[in-house]
This record gives sequence, C-alpha cells and structure tokens, in this order.
Amino acid sequence: MKNIKTNAMRLLDEANIPYTSCEYDESIVDGEGVAQALKEDPECVFKSLVCENDKHEHFIFEVPVNESLNLKKAAKATHSKSIELIPLKQLLPLTGYVHGGCSPIGLKKPMPVFIDETAQIFDKIYISGGKRGFQICLSPSDLKKYTKGEFVDLLA
Repeated sequence: MKNIKTNAMRLLDEANIPYTSCEYDESIVDGEGVAQALKEDPECVFKSLVCENDKHEHFIFEVPVNESLNLKKAAKATHSKSIELIPLKQLLPLTGYVHGGCSPIGLKKPMPVFIDETAQIFDKIYISGGKRGFQICLSPSDLKKYTKGEFVDLLA
C-alpha cells in the first residue's frame, strides 16, 4: 500500500517536526468516533474549530473532541467582543479543508491558532491530518511552535 502524505504532513516534514500519521475509516466524521477508531482517549484527540469575531477576523481553536469550545473564553483569548463558529459553507474557502478534515497546519489563509491548555497534559496529541481519514500525532509543544499558537483555557 502506498504511504499517503497530506499537505499538512509534508509541511511538518519540511519543518523537521516529528510526528506519526494514523489512518481510519474516512466515513467517520465525528471526533469521538475518530478517537474510538484510533483506540485513544478522546481527551488527547483534538478537533479544529474555525471562528470569526465581531471584526470579521478568523481564528482556529483546537479542543478535545469530547469537549465544547466556550465562546466567551475564545473571545477573551482573541481580545474580541464576540466570536462564533463560521458557517460550514465558509470552511473550505477559508481553510482549504473540508469538515472532518480541517487541520491547523497548512491553512489556505493563515489565522491565529489557540490550543486548549489541556493539551499540555499529554506527551502526544492527535490533530487532523488535513484530510478525512488521517490524523497526525505530535507533541503539543511542536504543534504550538509550528503554528505559533497559544495554550489557553477554552473549554465550556
């Protein structure tokens, strides 16, 4: 079988950031289903949520798949009055990724990345590999470094 590399994986390779990739059934689009397919704790499998603030600026938030983003905490982290999830139809044009395959790595339009602080508990976390059916496992500190992200409290 051919070893498939997504754009997100190629970018990590170019940056010499160590990671492992995992494949799962691409028909699984909910995060907890992905964690179950990977046989991993949902607390260490992160989903990417793209939001827009009151000034029409965009941000990406990484939160555990079994948790919810607290929009007030997200607004505070971004110094915004208010923030909300973008409509699904805007995801592909903004990020270059489809629902279920959105990664904070290799975004079409660069945007600030905020990672829930619970990521720091783990040696490795899983994020989307940039395509449905693919996950990237890497250290939270490497994700923060590559994305120039911030660890913040984001959970509801």
